[in-house]
Amino acid sequence: MPFRIHRSSARDAVVLALSGDIDREHVARLHQFLTSDTGRRLILDLQNVTLVDRAAIQFLAGAEATGIRLVNCPEYVRTWIAAEQDSPPQPTPEPDTQE
Repeated sequence: MPFRIHRSSARDAVVLALSGDIDREHVARLHQFLTSDTGRRLILDLQNVTLVDRAAIQFLAGAEATGIRLVNCPEYVRTWIAAEQDSPPQPTPEPDTQE
């Protein structure tokens, strides 16, 4: 299912209804939407999200930590976000420098 963002305005917030699969590529697009809507409360509606990867989970966890509200969050996404927040940061692997 393709990833889609439907933007609407509520009385005091901007609601971004997400649908489809969210992966690393879609996170970059979503980030652009979030940075363009400054000054108003942001809500991400995840009701129609079908599949997420780890980059999406990390992004959603970070967004929530900055005050962006997640609504209609699938239980598996909520559980994964909680697990990401509880786990220590993973070190970035060093690239092989074989000559």
